[in-house]
Amino acid sequence: MSNLIYVTYPIFPEIFIIFGIFILLAYGVLYSSSKGYPLLSANLGLISFQISLFSFLLAYYQDFYDIIIWNGLLISDLFTYNIKPYLIFTFGCWIFATYFYTIHEKINSFEYWILVLLALFSLLMVMQSYDFLSIYLCIELQSLIFYILASFKRTSEFSTEAGLKYFILGAFSSALLLLGISLIYGSTGLTNLGDLSKLLSGFFSGDSILVQSILSGFILILTSLFFKLSSAPFHIWSPDVYEGSPTSVTSFFSIMPKLSILTLLYRFLIFTFYDFTNYWYGLILASVFFSILIGTLSAFAQSKWKRFFAYSSINHVGFLLIPLLLGNQESISNSLFYIIIYMATMLGNFSVILSMRIFLNNHHYQSRYLSDLTGLSKSNPLIAFSFTLILFSMAGIPPLAGFFAKIVVLLPALKSEAFGISIFSVLMSCVACFYYIKLIKIMYFENFNNLSVLYPMNKYNSLILGLSMVFILIFIVDIELVSLFSTWVSLSLVN
Repeated sequence: MSNLIYVTYPIFPEIFIIFGIFILLAYGVLYSSSKGYPLLSANLGLISFQISLFSFLLAYYQDFYDIIIWNGLLISDLFTYNIKPYLIFTFGCWIFATYFYTIHEKINSFEYWILVLLALFSLLMVMQSYDFLSIYLCIELQSLIFYILASFKRTSEFSTEAGLKYFILGAFSSALLLLGISLIYGSTGLTNLGDLSKLLSGFFSGDSILVQSILSGFILILTSLFFKLSSAPFHIWSPDVYEGSPTSVTSFFSIMPKLSILTLLYRFLIFTFYDFTNYWYGLILASVFFSILIGTLSAFAQSKWKRFFAYSSINHVGFLLIPLLLGNQESISNSLFYIIIYMATMLGNFSVILSMRIFLNNHHYQSRYLSDLTGLSKSNPLIAFSFTLILFSMAGIPPLAGFFAKIVVLLPALKSEAFGISIFSVLMSCVACFYYIKLIKIMYFENFNNLSVLYPMNKYNSLILGLSMVFILIFIVDIELVSLFSTWVSLSLVN
């Protein structure tokens, strides 16, 4: 019994989430069947937030164990110990930001909240996966949930199309992942990342069949992870899925999964396949180039919120991958610094977008177009000012958080003599400023004949927007607040 407690304690928050899901499922089925009342969304949304709150407290206050558990399938180290509370906290903020959207859009199926809790569980397990078997199973669990969430709005043909596209392309990506794992296992007989790192340490290079087989499997796995991260040129699914999904699901896709996939990339590239740097350096460089180029230029042509943020997200993924070119502990720290700021900024972003509901003919509907910002500075100056600061931060304007995030990413790249991609990234950032400034122009300087009447922002979205603004502005006072945390946490992945 004591041994069972010892191996389950590091994943106690995940176990709590699973038991909470079981209780919610039983509650939803029994209540909707016995009472004939399917409108459980509001109730289950608050209970889901309560589950995330208690799981955050369990993750934050539990003792630290540096241990490999479940027969080598999972790992508990300093990295996962410190990142799990942040991911769960972000999930709780996401529930707050999207809670009233689910009520207004009549997402009444109680399964919605069960699915998002399962998505949180899968993200936490992906972060702790230490074996190709657990990696594949956890990523597939995550993907299956995402397919359902993308197509959850069954009355919308766009949502059905988004789920179908995501399913087809995601299945192809999963096939590549499985094929890559099979090639590496067939060549080495190993699936554990720790065992592979020992085998490949100082690994010889050449044209032997063994090397070519391992390298082929490595490229296939990296391609699949790039797809999950929506990194160019494997980003094709992203704009269509973002647009067709319910806006709350779009915000989830934009904010939550990237941290867990990046954690997997850290372990895969810098821990296990570090001696293959000469091979994956060019792949990362090409992905960075295409992500920044496509994300920046394609955003100019967009007129809808979801597609705009899809391409903006692809652009930011390019910056997230730049630190990996260094291939050391500093690269993990810098990338982690960027993703923390990115997630906080996107929370503020979607708290504004989700609260922008146009009131017309006694009905209010979700804003879909960028042009709906017209005259926002007149109708709600405070929201317009807050959104302006968020856009400036995303563009990298000093002294906001986004500026420091890009500085932390680009300066080490310059030190490593990656001058070409650094100069290209700076130029593309200057170009990207134009489409962010375009939104500010629409809010403040666009001529309008009819001023849109906006539904008042609720207190939940106001709270999340306020937290995001504090986080964006706090870097003016103390930049080391996040940089020391990211540096300290990243040490465990290379030691």
